[in-house]
Amino acid sequence: MAQEAINKQTKEFQAETKQLLDLMVHSIYTNREIFLRELISNASDAIDKVRFEALTNHALLEDNADFEIFILPDEATNTLTIADNGMGMTYEEVIENIGTIAKSGTKAFLDKVKAAGSAADTELIGQFGVGFYSAFMVAEKVTLVTRAPGQSQGVRWESAGDGTYTIEEIEKETRGTTLILTLKEEYRSAEHPDENFLNRYTLQNLIKKYSDYIRYPIKMNFVKEEKPLDDDGKVIEDAPATQTVEVRTLNSMAPLWTKNKNDITQEEYHQLYKNLFHAWEDPLETIHSKVEGAVEYTSLLFIPAHAPFDFYQREATTGIRLYSKNVFIMDNCQDLLPEYLRFVKGLVDSPDFSLNISRELLQHSQQLKRVGKNLEKSVLKTLENLLSKDRPKYEKFWLEYGKAIKTGVYSDYQSRDKLKDLLLFNTSQAADELTSLEDYVNRMPPTQKVIYYATGKDRSAVERLPQMELLREKGVEVLYLFDRVDEFAIDALREYKEKKFQSVSRGKLELDDIDAAEAKKDTAELTKENEPLIKAIKEHLNGKVADVKISSRLKSSAVCLVSDDNGISLSMEQILSEMNKTMYKANRILEINPEHEIFAVIKNLYQNTPESEAFKDYCDLLYGQALLMEGIAPDDPISFANKVASLMARSSH
Repeated sequence: MAQEAINKQTKEFQAETKQLLDLMVHSIYTNREIFLRELISNASDAIDKVRFEALTNHALLEDNADFEIFILPDEATNTLTIADNGMGMTYEEVIENIGTIAKSGTKAFLDKVKAAGSAADTELIGQFGVGFYSAFMVAEKVTLVTRAPGQSQGVRWESAGDGTYTIEEIEKETRGTTLILTLKEEYRSAEHPDENFLNRYTLQNLIKKYSDYIRYPIKMNFVKEEKPLDDDGKVIEDAPATQTVEVRTLNSMAPLWTKNKNDITQEEYHQLYKNLFHAWEDPLETIHSKVEGAVEYTSLLFIPAHAPFDFYQREATTGIRLYSKNVFIMDNCQDLLPEYLRFVKGLVDSPDFSLNISRELLQHSQQLKRVGKNLEKSVLKTLENLLSKDRPKYEKFWLEYGKAIKTGVYSDYQSRDKLKDLLLFNTSQAADELTSLEDYVNRMPPTQKVIYYATGKDRSAVERLPQMELLREKGVEVLYLFDRVDEFAIDALREYKEKKFQSVSRGKLELDDIDAAEAKKDTAELTKENEPLIKAIKEHLNGKVADVKISSRLKSSAVCLVSDDNGISLSMEQILSEMNKTMYKANRILEINPEHEIFAVIKNLYQNTPESEAFKDYCDLLYGQALLMEGIAPDDPISFANKVASLMARSSH
């Protein structure tokens, strides 16, 4: 077909795209054969897209509904061509999707590759949605010819991966995309057949390995040489052979999910997952079920081994694929599973789904709601089984997606009871182990009435909290909450198995053993004895603290800040402040250790010169010290620093 070049231009790639291309040209990935799977998957997606759009606009098919992907190796030109009759792209879409790929997460991809160094995993390409560029691992030049349905012109894009590309409008008779890879010498050498991507049998094996379940026929020409036969049907050995071209379909196209589970290998599940979702590593878990009843459907769900790089920084854009009688009808259906399970990938195939289903119809579909509830139960049951039967695998899951489960606890009221037994926490008991709430409660001594927890940015920060001193001395186990969402989840639960949650930095500690009772008695006597001093400190800090108390929880630290049982905690106040929700304030209580030498100093100052600036400075310094231990800057850092300097100067005389 003659192609007339129109408006040919040379453009530069976006800066980050240049880096990406350089990475691919000098690839750090060893399993380069997977480029074929990635490009075939892209072709399959393009066909899915035109089929879906054609449900409401049949003209898009342009009388070309025999969908296929065609592979053409050409030793004369050293090229490998991958062609489809899918959606195709316009001139603007080519520039947007290929010339500039910021939306594909390029910068985050590059940052992660740099951090990983030469040991970067092959999962990264698929994880960051830049699979098209894997072509440059094996090609010295990539040419793309495409036309969107309904367009009068096609587009030709070409690059050698050198930081620039050319783009032009051309004549193209049919819709779809053709990729022409001019292979590097090492990938067209007969000396290395496994990496000779012009060898038809090598390509056939790779397609069988990686793309067997692609839903459209993947075709390739094979040349057959045959000698003629005599009248008796015997080969005439002396006669010259004749050549015929045979078009073979290289993939089975049989949807894996329609087979009996017992007839499917783990490797087949994994390959389908990689094909469908452009993944570069096996899933953590596979859930395959067939349901008959009010709604008949088959579901095949996967829990990816790793969360996407931006999983916790964006609105969920992933969802479940919908099929009806093996026909794709919708991608990323977000109405099937609750938000806290948005990491699950997979598909649902039901003969009861309409081919003309739309997002508006989905919101009112009782069938879909029933399917969604069943899928949620199935995923949660799988997670429960992992937790009880394969703890190491569940902990891998938890490290990736635990924050999503905890978000579900506080944001989805109806799901709290379903999720509470899936929660895991660090505790004071073991530095390298996670514990469930059930494990914690089973270890509680009979005298312990509440579940203790402490918040902080990491283990070291929590263990340095002065509020931990008494609990540590008594050997009481404390849950450690490191994630911002943790305390919201704990507050939403309120209790577990009739045991209330108690922050070490909030209200009374509720230690009900004999020692605690004695300490409570001593604290009451000290409070009464020092009532004028406590009142004076409180009056000076008026507006900063709601109360000042003699502490029963401190052992070695001079002071600490806690909040009362009503309202929010100090840590939650900081989180809300970072979210610009500054109207929420904790009721701060300053607790002072009567056994600390600083208490005797401030008490002596008050008794001798209650109105002195020195007494007021000590009050301010104690409050500032308590703030700093909570990770909060003093209200006036300069004044605080000056008072510390003044105190140091006085103490040196």
